[in-house]
Amino acid sequence: MADRVPSGNEEILEKNRDETKEPEMYRVVLHNDDYTTMEFVVEVLMRVFKKPIIEATKIMFDVHKKGRGQVGVFTYDIATTKAHQVRRLAAEREFPLKCTVESV
Repeated sequence: MADRVPSGNEEILEKNRDETKEPEMYRVVLHNDDYTTMEFVVEVLMRVFKKPIIEATKIMFDVHKKGRGQVGVFTYDIATTKAHQVRRLAAEREFPLKCTVESV
C-alpha cells in the first residue's frame, strides 16, 4: 500500500481543539474552637500556607472573632493536601482545630 502524497491542490483541514477549562477552585477555611491557641493557629498559617506573620495574625483574629476564617483558594488537590497537613499538625499537638475545604 503506497502512502498518499498531497498534490499541493488539496486543502489542509485543521482540527480545532476545545478551549482548556480552568480547574475548579476550593477555599480552605479554619474554624474556631475553645481549645486551640491563637499562637498555634498563627504558626499553622505561617508553616502550611506560607503566610507572613501580619496576614497570619489577621486570619487568626477572623477565626477567633467570626468563628471561621478563609485561608486561601486553591485547586482541589492543593486545598485537600493543605487541610490534611493542618489536621495532622493539630493532632500532633492535641488541638481540635477544624480545617475544611469548600467549593467556591
